[in-house]
Amino acid sequence: MGQIFKPGTKLSSTVCKTQIMVLRAPAEELDIFCGGAPMQVGDPSELGEMSGDNSGTLVGKRYTDEAETMEFLCTRGGDGSVAVSGYKIDIKAAKKLPSSD
Repeated sequence: MGQIFKPGTKLSSTVCKTQIMVLRAPAEELDIFCGGAPMQVGDPSELGEMSGDNSGTLVGKRYTDEAETMEFLCTRGGDGSVAVSGYKIDIKAAKKLPSSD
């Protein structure tokens, strides 16, 4: 049931206001969820019920997996958490800059 997502694809949650844009994704089928429900291309006609542990999404933040093989930009924040194929993805940590003396 998964889909192959190309960079630039915009996805909307079907249970909250969350919208994300794909920045980087592997060339394999992925199942992307938000709030326990599959995300879809385009705006949903009506919102369903959330399930699972949800900490929400923040607009302007980048979300990635541990190996950084995929990356998403949150374009509209919401109450649901984003997960890919059953694994919750988190905000991308800032890279440390070299110190200057």
